[in-house]
Amino acid sequence: MNAPQTMTDRLLAEKKDGIGWITFNNPARHNAVSFEMWQALPVILNDFVADPEVRVIILKGAGEKAFVAGADISQFKEKRSSEDAVAAYNAAADLAGKSLQECAKPTIAMVRGYCIGGGTAIAVNCDIRIAADDAKFGVPAGKLGLGYRFVGVKRLTDVVGPQFTAEIFFTARQFNAQEALQMNLVNRVVPAAELEKYTLDYAATIAANAPLTLASVKASLIEYGKDPAKRDLDRLQKLVDVCYKSEDYKEGQAAFAEKRKPVFKGK
Repeated sequence: MNAPQTMTDRLLAEKKDGIGWITFNNPARHNAVSFEMWQALPVILNDFVADPEVRVIILKGAGEKAFVAGADISQFKEKRSSEDAVAAYNAAADLAGKSLQECAKPTIAMVRGYCIGGGTAIAVNCDIRIAADDAKFGVPAGKLGLGYRFVGVKRLTDVVGPQFTAEIFFTARQFNAQEALQMNLVNRVVPAAELEKYTLDYAATIAANAPLTLASVKASLIEYGKDPAKRDLDRLQKLVDVCYKSEDYKEGQAAFAEKRKPVFKGK
């Protein structure tokens, strides 16, 4: 399967065994996200969503030191030097976050090392976060004098609640993996040496399940994050109806009766 073409080699895309891999590839800067990487992320996600062979998406950082250690501050003088430049930068970052949060397929952040600032934002926009025991999380905006917009505060609050969001922002300190687990910032913590295998096994479990069922649940999770008055409940019901009319529903019943593993095709 061919990977989509993007304007940067610092965000890598690969498709293998039903998994779409996205690698933040800027190890010299602890995988800090550049403007071009923000722009490339929606392109890759759209390609993965359009490919029926991709069942689940894993995001990771290159190397062993970091998932993503924030935005690439070295670009700020150029990319955030005027109101128009700031607006363009924010628009690219917002689209990347929205594309990830509203991705129609399950997403997993595989976190090792530093997951700071924009890295934490990327991780919380994924459905599931699996962290190595050496992972470190934090949002240092308070130490940098940065304003943090509502969309980012809300998403973190949706994940960990207002009390822990306050602690994360007010202290601006780094939290270790066990602290992140206690906050519900991550789903699982595993030894660093076991992280990739554990995440792959987790992804394989997800990929083996019925794609139409997963798509309907993911759609419900997306709608849940919206204002109740703007939720499209009719669309959600139609997605549920599609499941019951599918070949996969018949396959699931047959496999249960025959005491075997089902083979789902997403149809």
